[in-house]
Amino acid sequence: MALRIDDMDRKILGELQRDAAQSLDEIAKRVGSSKTPVWNRIRKLREAGVIKQQTVLLDAEALGFEACFFVLIRTSEHESDWQAKFLTALRERPEVQEAHRLAGDIDYILKVQVQNARAYDSFYQALISEVKVHNVTALLSMEEIKSTTMLPL
Repeated sequence: MALRIDDMDRKILGELQRDAAQSLDEIAKRVGSSKTPVWNRIRKLREAGVIKQQTVLLDAEALGFEACFFVLIRTSEHESDWQAKFLTALRERPEVQEAHRLAGDIDYILKVQVQNARAYDSFYQALISEVKVHNVTALLSMEEIKSTTMLPL
C-alpha cells in the first residue's frame, strides 16, 4: 500500500527541500506542529522512500568547476551489453551530474560539470575510449538561469 501524502507531509517536505539542516524544532514551528509528530512523519516518509537522501548543495564555481556542458549523445548501439557498459561508464564519472535517456533523435543527454574546456575534453576522450557512440554534441552553458532540486509540492 502506497503512503498517502497529506498537506502536513507536503509542508514538512517543503521545509526539508528548502533547508534540510533545520532542526526538528524549527521545522515543527514552521509547519505548525510539534517535534514528535514531525519526526514520526519524516521517519515514515523515509521508510516509504519518499525521502531518498539528505545532502548538501555545493557552489560549483566556488570550487573551481566553472564549465557546465550539456552533452547530446546519439548511438547506433542499443543492445543490453552496450547499455550496461555505457551506464557503468557514466556512473563512474563524477563529472556527470545528470544523465537521461530520451525519446526522439537524441538518445541521451548528460549534464557534465568540469573545471574548463580542457577538462571536458579529457572526460570526452575517456568516455569514447570506453563506449562506442555514433555522434556527440557538447553545448557549453553560458549562464545558469535557474537550477533547483525542489519539487513543486
